[in-house]
Amino acid sequence: MTERTMGDFAFPSGGGGASDDAPVYVISVAATLAGMHPQTLRQYDRLGLVSPGRTPGRGRRYSARDIEMLRQVQRLSQDEGINLAGVKRILELESHVDALRSRLSELVAELEATRAEIVRREAQVHQSYRRDLVPVDPGAMVVWRPQPPTTGR
Repeated sequence: MTERTMGDFAFPSGGGGASDDAPVYVISVAATLAGMHPQTLRQYDRLGLVSPGRTPGRGRRYSARDIEMLRQVQRLSQDEGINLAGVKRILELESHVDALRSRLSELVAELEATRAEIVRREAQVHQSYRRDLVPVDPGAMVVWRPQPPTTGR
């Protein structure tokens, strides 16, 4: 098992642990991990930039993926100077690209399966051909030409 570091914290990754999508961190821990104030996380949630999971009591629970997203939002807005509306659009487009890549993978797999089925059916058709035909020597071919009618007898 390896460890990933987030700020001053190390998280186990790989076998048996929670997935990156598991909403496990309360807002104060997520804010510390992301290097932000909890109010910033609430604002990002209101704007739809990062939408954490919710408990039955409506408390926010952030996943490791949410924390990475918070850091990306912070990097884009602070380091790149992009306003939050622009950041939201970038995140939406990245999500759309990911969905398109996933769909492309599905279609490629379907295409490969269809091609394999075509090859299988083509082989099946070729096996059904009759093999009792007699080969013809092209040099022994006779061409029939009609004779002109004879006149008079």
